[in-house]
Amino acid sequence: MPANKSDIIKILCKNYPNFYQKDLKKIIDIFTKEVGNSLRRSERVELRDIFTLEPKLQKAKYARNPKTNEKIYVKEKYSINFKLSKTWSKKINEEA
Repeated sequence: MPANKSDIIKILCKNYPNFYQKDLKKIIDIFTKEVGNSLRRSERVELRDIFTLEPKLQKAKYARNPKTNEKIYVKEKYSINFKLSKTWSKKINEEA
């Protein structure tokens, strides 16, 4: 089930009624900005026992357009490598 920021804030407001919604929104904004900034600096982001995010450099290469069979040069770029922890993977995949 995909969730967007407003859904996450609603769930947090419901579970933590002693926090204001505007404070929870600020916390989520700060968290996402800091994760984005650290990935831009090529740093690894790790939330222990949950997941890790790591930028990975993909080398420049020549690719092929499947429709026209034309060779295309693709510049080097970064992609984000996501890895879920074993404990969360077990929790997600266990039958309810």
